[in-house]
Amino acid sequence: MISKGQRPTVTEVADAAAISRRTAYRYFPTQVKLMTEAALEGLRPAMEAALESAPAGTTSGAVEARVDALVEQMQRLALANEALLRTMIHETVLHSPDDKQPPRGTRRVEWIDAAVNPLRTRLGPAAYSRLVSALALTTGIEAILVLRDIRGLSATQAVQVSHWMARALLKQSLADRDAERRKARDKRRKVDGV
Repeated sequence: MISKGQRPTVTEVADAAAISRRTAYRYFPTQVKLMTEAALEGLRPAMEAALESAPAGTTSGAVEARVDALVEQMQRLALANEALLRTMIHETVLHSPDDKQPPRGTRRVEWIDAAVNPLRTRLGPAAYSRLVSALALTTGIEAILVLRDIRGLSATQAVQVSHWMARALLKQSLADRDAERRKARDKRRKVDGV
């Protein structure tokens, strides 16, 4: 409907999708929320193409290149859709963290996971989850808001800082893993009397 130039209401979308209006309103309580989510979902092909074109593999260099591709594309899309994303923030900021339905989609986490997934086994569950969470703070509209509104950076500078933060988080995660392995190795040597 949107691709045809329409601005459908939640009721119209529910009827067209043959789902109950109640269900539609549970996921999209306002037309703005519906339109925002639909527009953001339209960004998925560009993000997936950027990740698919990045080098594959489990080496640190390949993962760093994937993170660079993720940050570059996500921040460029956030800047290109800044007005829409600011509207989304406005619509969702008063959401209670106790609500069962998240106020926004989980696209960002999916894309981050796709970029750093080769590290899942190497880092272990807790460290991997921490890396994904930290990268979620360095990308997307929230990072743009802080870097542009609070720090007064240009769009180019904001993207550069996002890249720097993401690389720093990735390198620190790998360094932490290496330090833990050295510590475990040293402990085994001590126990073995080596």
